[in-house]
Amino acid sequence: QVQLVESGGGLVQAGGSLRLSCAAFGINLSWTNMGWYRQAPGKQREVVATVTRGGSTDYADSVKGRFTISRDNTKSTVPLQMKSLKSEDTGVYYCKAWGPWTSREFWGQGTQVTVSS
Repeated sequence: QVQLVESGGGLVQAGGSLRLSCAAFGINLSWTNMGWYRQAPGKQREVVATVTRGGSTDYADSVKGRFTISRDNTKSTVPLQMKSLKSEDTGVYYCKAWGPWTSREFWGQGTQVTVSS
């Protein structure tokens, strides 16, 4: 059974940093594309950053230069380092997994990030 568990969210002041982590269970991370998404109150869920199984990364324009996604296949984790946080970064952050080995997408339960101005 595939399970994604996010951690590391919390309350931080604008300009501060947080490090989120997604722990993946039941899948071989080296075969899997991973991503971080977020949903602000009253808004649709949007992509924040993705990392392919080959290690290629992509970022939303709003977070480029501030967020860094990485992957540790041996630990089966996908960290998201966030710095210079802004109030507009507030939202629930979700981890997503997808891959050529399945047509399904898998989501975690989310972790709340609140940036106070």
